Amino acid sequence: MVRNVHERLIRTPPGAREVGRELIDKLASRDDVMWPRQRWPAMRLDRPLSVGAAGGHGPIRYFVEAYQPGERIRFRFTAPRGFVGTHELDVEETAAGTLRVRHALSMETEGAARLTWPLLFRPLHDALIEDALDCAEGHCTGSPVAPKSWSLRVQLLRRAAKLLG
Repeated sequence: MVRNVHERLIRTPPGAREVGRELIDKLASRDDVMWPRQRWPAMRLDRPLSVGAAGGHGPIRYFVEAYQPGERIRFRFTAPRGFVGTHELDVEETAAGTLRVRHALSMETEGAARLTWPLLFRPLHDALIEDALDCAEGHCTGSPVAPKSWSLRVQLLRRAAKLLG
């Protein structure tokens, strides 16, 4: 079983709960404030964000399995082959002026995915999610977060993907 969780506590100005809601509600739209599309393949869905909307980013495919506006969204993987499970994003006000933004991936890997997840996908996934959390923090605080440098492994994997793509 793979369980991969990234979360960030973001200090926000008073009343920023509504700003935090936009992190989920604008996903995969032209107005998306969280997805780091300037550095990663865009997240696209076949229709506006709703249960059943299907799409993905790069080779990762999924559909919206559950959606609570402004609070939580869960996607179920449909590709790559061997990714059996979900990933979800939730936003919660943990105290006045603090939002917790959490992304959790929970899946079984089958077949070749037992190797491709740890060797290829996990380092890329981790870098992408940290970039997304940087975007979320910048949006919620109104102060952009400078993108962090990727590890050499992530840089090499991205370069190889461009050559193959």
